Amino acid sequence: MLLEEVIQVARGEVEVDLLLKNAQVVNVFSGDIHRTNVAISHTRVVGLGQYRAKRVIDLDGRYVAPGLIDAHVHIESSMVSVPEYARTVVPHGTTTVIIDPHEIANVLGLNGIRFMLESSKDNPLSVHVMIPSCVPATHLETTGAALTATDIAPLLREKWVVGLGEMMNYPGVLFRDPHVLAKLKVAEGKRIDGHAPGLSGRDLAAYVAAGIGSDHECTTVSEALEKLRLGMHIMIREGTAARNLRELLPLVTSKNARRCMFATDDRHPADLIDDGHIDYMVRTAISLGLDPMTAIQMATLNPAEYFGLRDNGGIAPGRRADLIVFDNLQDFNIEMVFRGGELVAKDGSMLSRRRPSSITLRSSMNVAPLQIKDFRIKAEGKRARIIGIVPRQLITEQVIEEPRVEGGIVVPDVERDILKMAVIERHLASGNMGLGLVKGLGLKWGAIASSVAHDSHNIIVAGVTDEDMLAAVNEVVRMRGGLVAVGRGQTLAVLPLPIAGLMSDRSTLEVNRAMKDLLGAVSEMGSALEDPFMTLSFLALPVIPTLKLTDKGLVNVMQFKLVPLFVD
Repeated sequence: MLLEEVIQVARGEVEVDLLLKNAQVVNVFSGDIHRTNVAISHTRVVGLGQYRAKRVIDLDGRYVAPGLIDAHVHIESSMVSVPEYARTVVPHGTTTVIIDPHEIANVLGLNGIRFMLESSKDNPLSVHVMIPSCVPATHLETTGAALTATDIAPLLREKWVVGLGEMMNYPGVLFRDPHVLAKLKVAEGKRIDGHAPGLSGRDLAAYVAAGIGSDHECTTVSEALEKLRLGMHIMIREGTAARNLRELLPLVTSKNARRCMFATDDRHPADLIDDGHIDYMVRTAISLGLDPMTAIQMATLNPAEYFGLRDNGGIAPGRRADLIVFDNLQDFNIEMVFRGGELVAKDGSMLSRRRPSSITLRSSMNVAPLQIKDFRIKAEGKRARIIGIVPRQLITEQVIEEPRVEGGIVVPDVERDILKMAVIERHLASGNMGLGLVKGLGLKWGAIASSVAHDSHNIIVAGVTDEDMLAAVNEVVRMRGGLVAVGRGQTLAVLPLPIAGLMSDRSTLEVNRAMKDLLGAVSEMGSALEDPFMTLSFLALPVIPTLKLTDKGLVNVMQFKLVPLFVD
């Protein structure tokens, strides 16, 4: 609307397009709930109260709140395309997401970011972008692309781009790596997200002083409180692999809540379908004793203000009519979702059909031929560094034990749950291959493999026999990317991910069914982990402590360097 039209309709001189009558408005500005009508014209709220309207929906006392905002998410981790992701989360009340497409950027560079931007058009979901800051995340792995400050500077000026994505390379910040500092400098004036698990003291002060404004990696209240006291905004995360909501909620008080917000980071289809999205976090927070108004502010106004989305996050004249309607403040059941004044979802279902995407990408699988012998680990000492899985967390432990050795070759030890693992480079066909050991996966037989391996997304595999590990990797390559479980000479279950080896071209329900088949197969193979593939995918991420494996070898994250498998 023209400015003149906005003023005219707000004054009631002409009919509004839609009036939501008899609503209990959750007013995140004033912090109270008041019964009134919400007047909407075109895509905007134009007023509260009595208005003549072309169309009226009587809400009969139901609650109306701003649409929910996910403050930090990697859509690629849902393993579905942007349009399909929108169809999944919008019925749960999410109308805006802040994405960091660094997964696909690490595979396809600028083409990957453009793909996500183009895929976000014409969907019932507002997608704002934080440009990936760490492509590659470190020098300790081989990635499919490298983005410099010169590469990202033009993107930072685009309409839907709101800042620089999570700065995972905190050692690069602390030790003044010129390439890292150049990225921080080109992002001046924009939001810069952080990623600094465990960072404390003067190092944390230096990190914050560099202009980094948020963190979503806190796992304890004490860690979050230190960061909060230094001026950071805290994103409380509840994903699939990392679930920090219950642990961090005691941080939130009436005095600091406006500096806190909700984020999912990485969330698989099963959790999205069965539990929900940001609505799940709001509902859970309320059930744990958080004031409902505070919970809703953390899911709406707080992220909108942090990211500078001035027309979002609240119900007021001039704001986008991104609204949710729900029945009560305890169960928080989303009944209707409006985006830009249009009813787009009702009773858990979308009202519009998915727009088929015509955007295509090249294959991202470029792997040098492998043989059984490539998986052999020679015993070069008595004790070895073993990656110890910490259930439901992204961090790992460094376990020092004597591995089982036969004929001078390290072999898996099922009785002690010590298995072999490998990371195979898949971007340049370089032949790079890192070999290691992992404890806590729980497989009794077979192997699992995936082309989702944060952040460079090389192929990661773990298993009981070299034959099964090789078969699993070959199946991933054949599918042009994906997840697979193999065992006893058979492929047990697969999930093809042909879009950059990260996302499916199928529906969320289809992906979820395939994922359930995979999890069922891996459970039969002995793993008791809730989601072993999500856990596996983070065993290659060399920016989260303590011990990780890349295509270049074992990484001690605390020392930020490659270390040998054997300690003596």
